[in-house]
Amino acid sequence: MQTWNFTDEPVIRIGRASDNNVILYSSVVSRHHAELRQNPHGWQVVSLGTNGTYLNEKRIDAADIVDGSIIRIASSGPKLQVRITDERLESLRDSASENKFREDRPTFFAPDFLNK
Repeated sequence: MQTWNFTDEPVIRIGRASDNNVILYSSVVSRHHAELRQNPHGWQVVSLGTNGTYLNEKRIDAADIVDGSIIRIASSGPKLQVRITDERLESLRDSASENKFREDRPTFFAPDFLNK
């Protein structure tokens, strides 16, 4: 299992090239295969690769994602599960007695790197 955590990035890039945030070494993954983009309503996955990007087993060009969404890179490529958390909730747990709040930012986790 591989995990990537993100807190401040408005765009998270996925692909085979070393300039991506999430680097996947697979022949079906394009150099710049997909992006997760923050928008006013949450997050969206955008397909950039020639082999396609799938959200919950359906090929997409762009689609909104929610906590627990499963993205497959190409029809036979790796799967990533996206976890979205609200730092305000973590901040409340961590510093309830101090009444300090962090900026309200989601965090992406890709805890399940599952091949096929």
